[in-house]
Amino acid sequence: MILISACLTGTKCRYDGGGFAQYPELTTLVEKGEAIPVCPEELGGLPTPRPPAELVGGDGAAVLRGEARIVREDGTDVTEAFLEGARAAARIAEQHGVERAILKARSPSCGCSTVYDGTFTGCVIPGQGVTAALLSAMGLHVTDETTIP
Repeated sequence: MILISACLTGTKCRYDGGGFAQYPELTTLVEKGEAIPVCPEELGGLPTPRPPAELVGGDGAAVLRGEARIVREDGTDVTEAFLEGARAAARIAEQHGVERAILKARSPSCGCSTVYDGTFTGCVIPGQGVTAALLSAMGLHVTDETTIP
């Protein structure tokens, strides 16, 4: 079983209220019952649309250790909502025997190799989002949509 960022299946759950329709192969996996779509940010109680948020002080692994935060551009701390969403996604993964995840690149939740750097200028740093970091710590293989041919 595969966990997939819901926005990659066209679900309109991105921070800006959008979704991505250009990955029909991911939607097909869900339709065939081979994948489960999740939006950790919605699972954490955040609305759609919502103000953008970025990691400050480190990546998702640092958030899990309590060494970094996730904040909106106006400074509002939304770390707890992101952590709750990550834990909810992890519970879903455990309940369904998920072995790998295909997540949204650069997201503060789902980024697998880079995330936005907290300056809200479009710059990225190496690291994972909080959900990707938690799933990786559980032993899941996490990748993002940039690996889809």
